[in-house]
Amino acid sequence: MTARVFFDTNVLLYFATDAGRRTALAEQLIIEGGVISVQVLNELVSIARGKLMMSWDEVRAVRDKTLVFCPNPVSLTEEIHRSALEMSARYGFHIYDALILAAAIEAGCSKLLTEDLQHGQMVEGVRIENPFLYPQAP
Repeated sequence: MTARVFFDTNVLLYFATDAGRRTALAEQLIIEGGVISVQVLNELVSIARGKLMMSWDEVRAVRDKTLVFCPNPVSLTEEIHRSALEMSARYGFHIYDALILAAAIEAGCSKLLTEDLQHGQMVEGVRIENPFLYPQAP
């Protein structure tokens, strides 16, 4: 059985841009499918519009393409918020990172793919992995 994977925003950003090997790896990972949250979509839009200066049409296209492979994003609920507050206090995570981790737990994921947290750390049954940490073979 394949691990249920949750994608952080940075994986989607590589999926949406031309970042060489990171983009190729992000495409491969996302095409295999996984889970995202509404927060991840919000962050994607914010960065795509702000830092990447994408048009609204480009943003919608990236969002729509992502949702083909990651349908039914996890909604942010008060329960997820409460859980994230507890994780922030316990582990010292920034609240936005904790919200993503809490959504991954809520979705029953066993892996969170991100560049933002400690690679290899286990938190409440979820293994944090940075898929871009080691160079990929050409």
